[in-house]
Amino acid sequence: MRALVAAAIGLVPVLLFVLLVSLVDLPPDGPTSPRPLLTADPGPKKQGVPVRRRAGLVLLSFAVLFAAMAPTLRWYAFPRLAKVPPNQYQEVVLEARPATLLDHGTLKSREVEKITIVQTLKGNVEESRRIEAGTDRDVVVWDALSYVMGPDGGMVSKIPERYVFDGHTQDPVNAPGEMVDGDPVEREGIEFKWPFLTEKRDHLHFDAQTRTAAPIHYAGTRTFRGLEVSYYEQTVPWTRAPMPKTMPIEGITPELIASTGLTRWYTTKRMFWVEPVTGAPVNGEEIHQEELRGAKALLGTDTLTVFDGHVKMREDYIADTVELVSAHRTTVLLLVSRLPWTFTFLALLLFALALRLEHRSRRPAPEPAPRPAPEPVVTPPV
Repeated sequence: MRALVAAAIGLVPVLLFVLLVSLVDLPPDGPTSPRPLLTADPGPKKQGVPVRRRAGLVLLSFAVLFAAMAPTLRWYAFPRLAKVPPNQYQEVVLEARPATLLDHGTLKSREVEKITIVQTLKGNVEESRRIEAGTDRDVVVWDALSYVMGPDGGMVSKIPERYVFDGHTQDPVNAPGEMVDGDPVEREGIEFKWPFLTEKRDHLHFDAQTRTAAPIHYAGTRTFRGLEVSYYEQTVPWTRAPMPKTMPIEGITPELIASTGLTRWYTTKRMFWVEPVTGAPVNGEEIHQEELRGAKALLGTDTLTVFDGHVKMREDYIADTVELVSAHRTTVLLLVSRLPWTFTFLALLLFALALRLEHRSRRPAPEPAPRPAPEPVVTPPV
């Protein structure tokens, strides 16, 4: 908003100058004579600018203003106003109903009614300012947490992240402190949000489980809850992933599990429905599988399913997200298309009216009808 105000202030002197010119009486073309001082003959009178010409200049000044504001909004204000705020807080709840989960008491997989995943994104304003001081970008820092709960509400796992990115383009900003579950990373690609005015193409997507980036594929346009969205899919093949630092059983550490020869593997199919104007996902799902391998010597089986389920956003969070994104979509469209096109149309209309008034003001005034000659006075004879 400050950028828009600065642009408007910069146009004020131009508008004032044109308005001043339109209000000052200008002498007509051709010679004029001053009012004589010692004669009753006032001499030729100067004619001011006709009212129509004044109105035309005023209309022209507003046409210039609107013509300047149209590209200013799109190419100057939009990149500076459309950005993720550094203090944003967001929470999303996802569920898998039903799901297969490893029972840590019996070390056997069993089917449960549901698994709940709570994802929180909290803007870290202090870190944003610290990192932004060394760059020329609008830096946003999100401290994220994925907290997985079993059917009894107990903790299954939790993965903290620090995500540093450009608030307008959503490009990652590699900076000290960027991490996933305590492991330093240098992200490539997007993770939580797509760019504003998302292009209909494949994008590079960062996978927090493997700490690597791979393309997420554009799969067409769809309608979701009344919004036109872009649909994306990504399939991650079976890949070895690090053990979570925090385990559900006290005293069990990743190092202890690694000493037994167990390794963690996972595969998933990700699906996102992305509103392309804001770049915000309005829905997300994953068909997610995890297993421990190398467990034959310890448990008598080579693989052990840790988790298997279809994870979906909870319905109430989908409704809230769609409502929020719809409001933001209207704001972004005002900056990139609706206001610029409206200002362009107004500029052309006012310019046409100004030309019409100027043309009419230059028409010669109709000559007055000639007075009839006075009748001769007849003097009667004496």
